[in-house]
Amino acid sequence: MKEFMIPFVGLKEGKHNFEFRVTKAFFDFFEYDEFNDVAITTSLLLNKTATMMELDFNAQGTINVNCDLTNEPFNEPIKTELKLIVRFGEEFNNENEEILILPHGEYEIDVKQYIYEMIVLAKPFKLSHPGIEDGTLDIEILSSIEKYSLKENTEEEAEDVDPRWNKLKNLLTDK
Repeated sequence: MKEFMIPFVGLKEGKHNFEFRVTKAFFDFFEYDEFNDVAITTSLLLNKTATMMELDFNAQGTINVNCDLTNEPFNEPIKTELKLIVRFGEEFNNENEEILILPHGEYEIDVKQYIYEMIVLAKPFKLSHPGIEDGTLDIEILSSIEKYSLKENTEEEAEDVDPRWNKLKNLLTDK
């Protein structure tokens, strides 16, 4: 995970661009197993000044996840961003989610935790396969649901019903 360490001591003041490829192995490092596969490109714009640094993260790509309803895998598009300000102080402090304080002697910053959190928080709460909404998903479980779901009685089926049941239905409507 050395590629997520940015040595800022040798950088001149001004803006610097970095790009990271985030894959499934990245999330395996964090022992996060809710993604089947990951293909995300994260760009980082680091603006260095004499007293602080501004980090602007942008992530875009897809995560392969299982649908909450059908458990079918599908690619969910992800697009997110994060802004972080890095200041220098006496001791390390990351309690504020927008400001990171590094000790004066530090020479590099580790950004993998911020990339991880940014992507995980961008995942929707409810994961629904796009084929469910547009009706193109054809899997066995959906046909089983249709097969066993309650249907309206047709006229032929209504004639086959014992007339005593119809009298019981009238009890509900005669109130």
